[in-house]
Amino acid sequence: RVQLVESGGGSVQAGGSLRLSCTASGDTVNTCMGWFRQDAGDVREGVASIWGDGSTTHYTDSVKGRFTISRDNAKNTLYLQMNSLRPEDSGTYYCAARLINVCYSGSWSPVYYSYWGQGTQVTVSE
Repeated sequence: RVQLVESGGGSVQAGGSLRLSCTASGDTVNTCMGWFRQDAGDVREGVASIWGDGSTTHYTDSVKGRFTISRDNAKNTLYLQMNSLRPEDSGTYYCAARLINVCYSGSWSPVYYSYWGQGTQVTVSE
């Protein structure tokens, strides 16, 4: 079983940066992991994903060039570096994991993942 705990959220002004972390209990080396976000009343949206070995990453179009997903498997920690933040980036950010190395095309859907963290809030003001 994998337990995930996010941290690093907060309130920033537009153009600012935040770095989210997701610490996992249990071995997540061969684990596809992703970041999702959800604003009030909206569906949970896939932001980025990374293969278990860290070799491949994917981003939703709205964050390409601004966000970077990475992982440190020795520390069982997933990261999301968020730069040039915009108000529309606001929401609760969740990390998720599935016990398979490759993030297949279905990894953009929340139902692809078996494990979830509790979320961390990000608020970006004008």
